[in-house]
Amino acid sequence: MHFQVPQSAGPAPPPEFFQNDQQKPVRQFKQTSSSLPFGQHVAFSDVAGPTYVTPQTLIQQVAYALSDKLFTYSPDTFDLDVAAKRWSAEQTPNAHGYTTKVSAMQTRAGAGSIALGYMFSNDFDITKRHIPQTLIGSSSSLTYLRAALDQLSLLYSVANPFVAHIAAVDYAGASSNALVNDYAIAQSIADDLGLGLISGASPYESQHMALFATLMASITPTLHIYDGVAIGRETVRVIDVLDQGGLARNRKLILDEFDNRTKKRDSLESRVSNLLDAFNDELGTEYGFFEYVGSSEAEQVLVVFGTVEASLSSQIASELAKGDNKVGVVSVRIYRPFLEEEFLRVLPHTLQQLIVLGQVRDREAVADPTVFSNLYNDVLAAVFFSSKWSTAPSVIDAKYPRDRTWAPESMTKLFYTPILAKGRPRQLFAGDDTAPVEGAEIETPRILDPSAIQQYTFWNTDESPSTNSPQAIGKLLSTNSSVNVTLKATHDNLIQGGVKKSDIRSSKKTVEAAYSNREADVVFVLDSIIFKAADVLHGIRVEGTLVILLAGGQIEALEKILPEKVRKEIHSKNLTLFIVDPEASISVKNDADFQTYLIQLAFLKISQKDLSTNNLEKLAAINGSTETFEGINSDLESAVRQVSIPEAWRELEMQDDGHHLPSEISVNSFVSFDKEESQAPSLLRNWEAVAKGLVFKEAYGTRSAVRPDLSVKTWVVNVKENRRLTPKDYDRNIFHIEFDLGQSGLKYDIGEALGIHAENDLDEVNEFINFYGLNPEEVVEVPLREDPKFLDVRTVHQALMQNVDIFGRPPKRFYEALAEFASDPDEQKELLALGGPEGAVEFKRRAEVDTITYADILLEFPSAHPSFHDIVKIVNPMKRREYSIASSQKVTPTSVALLIVVIGWVDPKGRDRFGQATRYLNERKIGDRVTVSVKPSVMKLPPSSTQPLIMSGLGTGLAPFRAFVQYRAWEKAQGKDIGSVLLYMGARHQREEYLYGEEWEAYQDAGVITLLGRAFSRDQPQKIYIQDRMRQTIDDLIQAYIEDTGAFYLCGPTWPVPDVTEVLQEVIAKHAKATGKKVDPRKEIERLKDDSRYVLEGESQSSFPAEVERQANSSLHQSTDWTVFTLVHLFGVDSSHLIPSMHIKLASVVPSGDLAMWTIG
Repeated sequence: MHFQVPQSAGPAPPPEFFQNDQQKPVRQFKQTSSSLPFGQHVAFSDVAGPTYVTPQTLIQQVAYALSDKLFTYSPDTFDLDVAAKRWSAEQTPNAHGYTTKVSAMQTRAGAGSIALGYMFSNDFDITKRHIPQTLIGSSSSLTYLRAALDQLSLLYSVANPFVAHIAAVDYAGASSNALVNDYAIAQSIADDLGLGLISGASPYESQHMALFATLMASITPTLHIYDGVAIGRETVRVIDVLDQGGLARNRKLILDEFDNRTKKRDSLESRVSNLLDAFNDELGTEYGFFEYVGSSEAEQVLVVFGTVEASLSSQIASELAKGDNKVGVVSVRIYRPFLEEEFLRVLPHTLQQLIVLGQVRDREAVADPTVFSNLYNDVLAAVFFSSKWSTAPSVIDAKYPRDRTWAPESMTKLFYTPILAKGRPRQLFAGDDTAPVEGAEIETPRILDPSAIQQYTFWNTDESPSTNSPQAIGKLLSTNSSVNVTLKATHDNLIQGGVKKSDIRSSKKTVEAAYSNREADVVFVLDSIIFKAADVLHGIRVEGTLVILLAGGQIEALEKILPEKVRKEIHSKNLTLFIVDPEASISVKNDADFQTYLIQLAFLKISQKDLSTNNLEKLAAINGSTETFEGINSDLESAVRQVSIPEAWRELEMQDDGHHLPSEISVNSFVSFDKEESQAPSLLRNWEAVAKGLVFKEAYGTRSAVRPDLSVKTWVVNVKENRRLTPKDYDRNIFHIEFDLGQSGLKYDIGEALGIHAENDLDEVNEFINFYGLNPEEVVEVPLREDPKFLDVRTVHQALMQNVDIFGRPPKRFYEALAEFASDPDEQKELLALGGPEGAVEFKRRAEVDTITYADILLEFPSAHPSFHDIVKIVNPMKRREYSIASSQKVTPTSVALLIVVIGWVDPKGRDRFGQATRYLNERKIGDRVTVSVKPSVMKLPPSSTQPLIMSGLGTGLAPFRAFVQYRAWEKAQGKDIGSVLLYMGARHQREEYLYGEEWEAYQDAGVITLLGRAFSRDQPQKIYIQDRMRQTIDDLIQAYIEDTGAFYLCGPTWPVPDVTEVLQEVIAKHAKATGKKVDPRKEIERLKDDSRYVLEGESQSSFPAEVERQANSSLHQSTDWTVFTLVHLFGVDSSHLIPSMHIKLASVVPSGDLAMWTIG
């Protein structure tokens, strides 16, 4: 039942009601988006001539000016299209004389279909066919756009020019840097679909590359990819920005010249080459397909692709080549088409070794010797077939994962890779900054001249009033036309509640540095807590200046705050130390928001030594007011003070405890996260309150619903059959349960999963209510998570049965939350320890061996006794468990079936423990009501009934295949032609685990199942697995899978995936050899996955990180207990519900302290 929260009697008075007539609001500097210059919106007409921009702004300007329509796929916080949407909303005309419409789309399956539909619709204005259609997105969207791009490439001869500007940024949750640069996906897609692919090497080239990509789209669909994490969002001053008129004129002139140079039958490579020549001639540039920097007699050359990679490596190679280092760099600008002749032309004749800096997806791919980077394959092919050298140079694949962050030190190290002898491994991990290079003394060259540049770094927390000070300061510095300013800001929302680091550089020359400040002249630390999270002093030069914001401004207080290591380093680096005391300024003391103005004035005083009226007026034009700055300036002498560094800091002795703080923050967001969580408290009420809601429904906005606490649509069904399939004396209880749908209206499709909304055990709930002293009939009102205006009303008993996971496994944060309620100091201390790093080992033992529950902890720590409405807040809600449906509604229209294995064990205290959902289902009697929901799945039948099905299922992984076979049998009964059906099944013993065996044989006799491959691993001396049965019938697989275009499905644990994939690769290779075709089996498997002809259900159900899963698969493959992982992957079992012996197996492959953090299934 829902109650609507009563509304207030009327609106609150406006803020002006409380203001004195003399008060005026002071203008704050607000950052609109980190993708905009200094975080501020810029007018379309202002993007011209010498101006401050970000590369993303320039790319949007080109796209907006030259396109008919923009289709954007930008996650909310990425803001890849924020400028273009603003210009469109302002109805700014484009180069064609009308407003460019910006369509913001969702990144999901089917992405790109609307863009295709628009271009090829019947009512499309054919006079616009020559105008480019443009897509803006991130590399994370490319996977979803692949199908549309594939169709577009096939229809391109009758399509508009199409260009996609792709920010190389994606989420990688398992990485330390949650936001990563992803070039690998673009390389793969461009290679597979025949798209053009280009990348710039500098933020200053962004507009040119966006324009060239748009021009290249007149030849072939083109991807323009650029750094999306750092450089793409950096504010820089670009001198030669073309305005809209300049873009349009140059586009027309270049295309006219291109038409004059190009013949109709020219190859794609020749056409792109002619276009680049025309582009360079018109703009006076010297861009090439490949650009070489370094020694003319280089023996070792690095090949790179990507913005940061190209910029940083070229600068380092240039500096190294000034000495005796025979090294160089080839930056790949136009990756597709890959002109081998051009690539070979730029390489020196003295070359002995090529190091290809190739990006792969993750560290697993780096460690896998069978995985090579896309760039390596192209370079190796070009060198292998070349006759340029009498002895071909070695080619090494220096693989690195997407989360690799490049710095001068790590990039320099690659140039010191030893020349490898023939026959040595051709791969290395380009990722270890600390490992020494044998026999080499590495000195990182200095890219920036410290005498010609000023560098400033600001460390701040998100909650600070001065968080936007660096943007205002950067804006101030940019008003000086004689200097060039850059600004880069990064966010880490996972440390100290959110930390923001901003780097500003200022120089009379153009500044290009694709890395953070390494030798800052002044570092501002605007919250001293940051010293505990980061090595702030790593990025400050010797004899630099450190500025710390400290209320009270006393050196004694500072000594207590600063760790000994920091104090020692301040002295050893001979830093000048300033303290900014906000309490010493009357204005700031009265209004904390004025702190940002104090920091801006402190910057002028310390860094610029210029507090002139002119600068104050410039600041007032940016934010605040002249009066505000003058008032704070009058207190500046006392608020900003230089302090002497105590001599005692030099004598501090520090012990290296092995714990080193990071010198950089991990970029995991582009914005600070919203810490304001408006959550209405849950309330305890009596039955009278409920009665009022029922009697006066309209007044209280009451409505009834089935399980209103659930966010998914649910149905109530009745148990029709509950039948055990394995013998009663067998150690695994696998049962078939079937539900009568009755008049529920539930519909489900083949391959979908049924969500079971289980309840806690009645006896255990009553026992908890008794020992905790609760009134089971008391009413609790809990705000709905989907809409807090509504309250879900339940009794305490109902909440414990259906809502609160009181018998589930508690995470670390529960111990920490519970500690707040402990009245016993010892219990509070122990709870805090269990929730902190020092309690990691004990927490792991409790979770994995003792299988402790929330209820156990509440019983163990009696002084921590939160009220029930607090329990609802700190205990996780119960989650549904999803199981593959084992029936087809065409065959059983009024029922749905599942195949389940019961999980149960005895904990160290001798108590029986069970998997909640499997016990709940196992105990259901005929006629019992169960709440269910339906979830879509990747297990879909192929579009044609005549396409063969090849299915491999282990244990209860057979469930969806029963539905598949039932459906094919129904189709055959309707007189339809059906394709062959090959079913491979695996289990330990035929007598005990031949699940649905009689059904399979009956379907085989009826001609529905063509081949039944049964692998019972323990019924003979030698182990036999499904991949063995598949290999024995390889000719049948060739016919069904390749020649008849069948679809392959694997459902169950993931350990067989490599072996099964190997068999399928053998199938592909054998067929290719027989037909005389040249096919790469690995790429063909990837294509089949994209075409939904290779579907793995086990992968979709697992939420283990890939590395852990790989290790687990490897270690469990030969184990007699491989079913442990089957249970985890298939049945949605919480890891705390596994028997202790199984925990030992899992714990051996899971990093210490991490298992309890993962949700399984």
